[in-house]
Amino acid sequence: MAYTRNIYDNNGVGSEDIVYRYLCPLRKAGRIIGKGGEIAKQIRSETNASLRINKALPGCDERVVTIYSTSEETNHVEDDGEFVCPAFDALFKVHDIIVAEELDTDDYYDDDYNEKQTVTARMLVPSDQIGCLIGKGGQVIQKLRNETNAQIRVINDNLPICALALSHDELLQIIGDPSAVREALYQIASLLCDNPSRFQNHFLSSSSGLHQSGGMLMSPALTSSHKNYSASRDVADAREFSICLICPAENVGGVIGKGGSFINQIRQDSGATIRVNTSETDEDDDCIIFISSTEFFEDQSRTVNAALRLQTRCSEKVGKDSTDSAISTRVLAPSSQVGCLIGKGGATISEMRSVTKANIRIFQGEDVPRIAREDEEMVQITGSLDAAIKALTQVMLRLRANIFDMDRGLVLLPTFFPYISQTTETLSKPKHRKRENHSHGFSHF
Repeated sequence: MAYTRNIYDNNGVGSEDIVYRYLCPLRKAGRIIGKGGEIAKQIRSETNASLRINKALPGCDERVVTIYSTSEETNHVEDDGEFVCPAFDALFKVHDIIVAEELDTDDYYDDDYNEKQTVTARMLVPSDQIGCLIGKGGQVIQKLRNETNAQIRVINDNLPICALALSHDELLQIIGDPSAVREALYQIASLLCDNPSRFQNHFLSSSSGLHQSGGMLMSPALTSSHKNYSASRDVADAREFSICLICPAENVGGVIGKGGSFINQIRQDSGATIRVNTSETDEDDDCIIFISSTEFFEDQSRTVNAALRLQTRCSEKVGKDSTDSAISTRVLAPSSQVGCLIGKGGATISEMRSVTKANIRIFQGEDVPRIAREDEEMVQITGSLDAAIKALTQVMLRLRANIFDMDRGLVLLPTFFPYISQTTETLSKPKHRKRENHSHGFSHF
């Protein structure tokens, strides 16, 4: 009897489940969804797998299709009598629809013309799972190439925005004629099925059920209790995680909003505590936006959510040209924690710069704005809107993992980014005075 999963349950993805994350080109998503979601529902019904299609993200031309099910092999897919798990079955239904649409024909295996065509399949694979596809010295991936005649690559830089925010997601890309790509995908899916990621129980909470709220693409786990984590939790495992954004004086009004409307909306949506420090600064000085929440490590962060939504309003415009979209974001971090951002020999900060394409610098001593405390240093992020968002996400999640003493914490990352308006009227030119002795006093708007 086929295993049936309630696609609306709160159990999430278990450690024994099979999870695939297939990248669907934005222009083809309609073929997977169908009118009123008919095609997606049909795939779920025929395979008994769960299927989640992420919202389209600004600046990204692909959407993540998360497919998951029990590992029990209940589905008959080939003429030779082979059985596979429901997620495996659903993966190929999704793939076949996308490739058939690309070739503009549903019968793309027997047509000599189509055999000359080139198609592409792309999947997101966590780094702890990618090794089973590469093998020692690259033996496995080379064998796959030889047997299928497909071009198979593992890409860990220039990832799409819909990938996990840090470099712990890798991109698997298969290129070739339709039959070669399908055969390669079949073997790859089998290997992934036999070697599940130990972090896959977090994929659903970070990549499914996304909806738009307050101009941001976000997961329900950010604004409500974490329902995908079933184990009992000790309150002693919770930690307070806080971030201090430096906001130019002229931007404070945009952060607060008329009558506090904007900042109150973010408080409500994110669940984070947000305070604005203007009590010890002159009218034309920078101020500090303090964001904090008490969190469990396995939950998505309320603090990160709120900070990403406030980022552009707290940032400064960079460049002489009014059309320049580059911004500069400044964050204060305790001196005791900055080491997790630098890494041994600067390896960590170099990796962040490479992955995000942003300029990330750490200022110490007299170069820190005077509004900072004596035990704080400043992290300055400069780059395009997209690069600055990615870089701030990296910085915050590394600081958060450090708070929880988690060496693997950087894998548990969101696959969403907030909608960033292209208007820059709230952005100011960079300026700051050097450090004086201050303690943070906050006004609660």
